Amino acid sequence: MTRLSRRAMLRLSMKFSLGLAAGIGLSLRAPARAATEADGPAVLPGTVRFALGAGEGRAHRRITLYVPPGEAPAAGWPCLTLLDGNALAGTAIDIERVQAAYPPGSGVGSRFAIVAIGSATEEAYDSVARSWDYTPPPGRTYPPYKPGGPELRTGGAAAFLEFVTRELRDEIARRCPINRSRQALFGHSFGGLFVLYALVRAPDAFSHWIAASPSIFWEDGSLLPSIDAFEKGSPVCAQLLLLAGAYEAELAPFQQALPDREQRLARLREASTVERARAMAERLGRHPGVTSRFQLIPGRTHMSVLPEALNEAAAFAFPIHPESCPSEGLK
Repeated sequence: MTRLSRRAMLRLSMKFSLGLAAGIGLSLRAPARAATEADGPAVLPGTVRFALGAGEGRAHRRITLYVPPGEAPAAGWPCLTLLDGNALAGTAIDIERVQAAYPPGSGVGSRFAIVAIGSATEEAYDSVARSWDYTPPPGRTYPPYKPGGPELRTGGAAAFLEFVTRELRDEIARRCPINRSRQALFGHSFGGLFVLYALVRAPDAFSHWIAASPSIFWEDGSLLPSIDAFEKGSPVCAQLLLLAGAYEAELAPFQQALPDREQRLARLREASTVERARAMAERLGRHPGVTSRFQLIPGRTHMSVLPEALNEAAAFAFPIHPESCPSEGLK
């Protein structure tokens, strides 16, 4: 057989294959798209973002509000308020969307709104703002976090608590109905420190409190005077969950060979996050009306603990079978 005849047979075979495909309704070309979407920023369904809280020399806070689909319950939406909203809003919203719609499979018993308090930056964290907002008074002044940046000031937790419980809460109530008796506050690290400060300073502000890896050691235990005062006060109705990663008590395997291994280990020992969080759960649990527990999350460091901590927060704050708690006094 000549080379020309082979080519002829190949062309014939291709024509036959194309005809057969057309005859049975197949297309060898990519299907035409009925419509196209222009490139643009990705948007999380159900969310709106707005600015609030500017004044007295500080920038506004960036608030991300998520409201579940459908009609609100008669009592309003249960609500999870997040600190470090720039870093956590997306994860928390996806947890709600994926898990809260399927209670028997997730343990999350109801849909819930999310209020994420962030900063006017595209970064995950604003170290200057959170160092001020989340830490108890009296506070101190520290060198800039980055060369050329502003000094770090601490001790602004009282003013921030006022913002959260008044200005922010009023604005959220204007935008969507919230169940006043089912509100949770979540914070991590400095944010966890603030959760504990807020609990003992305004125990009726939220029904559920979640402090992940709280920086209880900070500034020689600046939180502790507020704890002492709380213990001398009246009974309250509060449910508290403290969490920490197992690798906050020891180095993770991947950290063992790092050149700053010894410095990291020294910082872990100074913070004693696991030990202090466990002890704080026991201490606060002895106060009348406080239901408190500690949970250790295996295989996680101070930074990587966040997804699991948020998962646990959703199931803790909005369980299938919620514990009864009197609503009187909840703001």
